[in-house]
Amino acid sequence: MGILCSFLQISRNMHQGNQTIISEFILLGLSKHAEQQNVLFVLFLGMYLVTMVGNGLIILAIVLDSYLHTPMYLFLANLSFADMSSISASVPKMLMNIHTKSQSISYESCITQMYLCIVFVVIDNFLLGVMAYDRFVAICYPLNYTTIMQPRICALLTVIPWVLSNVVALTHTLLLIQLIFCDSNILPHFLCDLAPLLKLSCSDTVVNELVLFVVGLSVFAFPFALILFSYIHIIRAVLRISSREGKWKAFSTCGSHLTVILLFYGTIIGVYFFPSSTHPDDTDKIGAVLFTVMTPMMNPFIYSLRNKDMKSALRKHISRKWFLPSMPWASEFFLSPKPDGQSCPEFVA
Repeated sequence: MGILCSFLQISRNMHQGNQTIISEFILLGLSKHAEQQNVLFVLFLGMYLVTMVGNGLIILAIVLDSYLHTPMYLFLANLSFADMSSISASVPKMLMNIHTKSQSISYESCITQMYLCIVFVVIDNFLLGVMAYDRFVAICYPLNYTTIMQPRICALLTVIPWVLSNVVALTHTLLLIQLIFCDSNILPHFLCDLAPLLKLSCSDTVVNELVLFVVGLSVFAFPFALILFSYIHIIRAVLRISSREGKWKAFSTCGSHLTVILLFYGTIIGVYFFPSSTHPDDTDKIGAVLFTVMTPMMNPFIYSLRNKDMKSALRKHISRKWFLPSMPWASEFFLSPKPDGQSCPEFVA
């Protein structure tokens, strides 16, 4: 990020000339009412902590539990890391602004924040497509799963989304820093998002808006097409299973992923295709909150509550490594043999 900031400064010096170039932006935040700032601070601090702890526990469980060292959980660990990074790119700055009662953010910090937000929203989208393909192979070609999803392929399916998301973010950033911001530096937002920045510029933004439309459409259309293709074949394969239990077991393996997909793309459709007619100016804010805060916070709950393997791993590592060693009576209770042979009671997935 230091290299990016240095590049931004050099680019600004090259374009300055006789133009009056602003050095900072003013983020108005989610509300203009002073009495709501404390409520927003507590609310977003709580959501930030829940997101970091929830996704951190998922990554920890996947790293520590060898049973979860599979392609599906490799992709899930990347998704959790992207979610932690996404909310960390925006919420801490917002909380600091509320706490210090300062709404300013430097030009370089603003562009860097925009870059990071684009990266992590795009990586979420790509990873959901990769995870759908993984479930397609697992259900439709179970006997060839280990052959198809070999370590080299998994590594490529993990690295490529990160590379593409950075390419997308870099494309928008390089185009944006060519623009001039003359007089107004007030952003009606709580973070530096691309669309409000384009509206604020006094330069011609036709090229930027065209690239935003074409690249944005491609970024979301390709993973969505892969997801649609995968689940059409998954449904066909499941419907051919004769037993009811077999069908339920097959569907349950992708239930968590399907829930996250519905949340992610439901947000896109609800915010950008059916915007509120009463508050159209708040569409960018609503979309940013849902993508950078709500979705990362909900993902750990979805994967831990609906995934039996994840629940088991979290229970085992939290109770045995942290909680139980400090409480001998609890260790004796949980780890002593039970009549059914289980060390802990099972939860229903």
